[in-house]
Amino acid sequence: MTVRVLLVDDQPLVRAGLRVLIADAPDIDVVGEAGTGAEAVRLARDVAPDVVLMDLRMPGTDGIQATRAITAQGGPARVLVLTTFDDDEHVHAALRAGASGFLVKDMALDDILAAIRVVAAGDALIAPGVTRRLIAEFARRPAPAVRPRLLPGVTDREREVLTLVGRGLSNGEIAAQLVISVATAKAHVARLFTKLGARDRVHLVIAAYEAGLVTPPG
Repeated sequence: MTVRVLLVDDQPLVRAGLRVLIADAPDIDVVGEAGTGAEAVRLARDVAPDVVLMDLRMPGTDGIQATRAITAQGGPARVLVLTTFDDDEHVHAALRAGASGFLVKDMALDDILAAIRVVAAGDALIAPGVTRRLIAEFARRPAPAVRPRLLPGVTDREREVLTLVGRGLSNGEIAAQLVISVATAKAHVARLFTKLGARDRVHLVIAAYEAGLVTPPG
């Protein structure tokens, strides 16, 4: 199965570079390019990509607005944000807008291709180690002014699992902490995806923060 990718960046050279890098991958095709957020929303509807590689900082409709609009369309497209993790102040907002994860622009080609395949398959992009980096970034910033989110229908055990996901633990680590099997931990995480409407693991981390189950240290 070929993964259909839409490239979104306001710099033509960046798009051209990504197209060249992806060209050698036999299972990934670039089906369109957009230089603005508004164009990205239109193309996502017209060409139905599996994955959108989305820059955040664009004039007019920025990557966050475009991500929100694309995910709201209900099509197959899943959004991977292209960002500089250490200094981009919009990563959290992009994830809340529906992005399925993020890529750092200077990542190795193999990592970029692997991330595209993982997201296209509907799996979680954010590995536990990267999730911990994301949590550290949340902790560095002031906590968002939001009220704790209720979790209707979530059992006490699922709340425990969500808390540990929010702390960046893998399924194996959750299983060890709660003295359950890895298969049971995976089943709890899968039910949380359904009950909370989360697209992937990073959105469970956000849900844990919003529910007040996890708070930034210090």
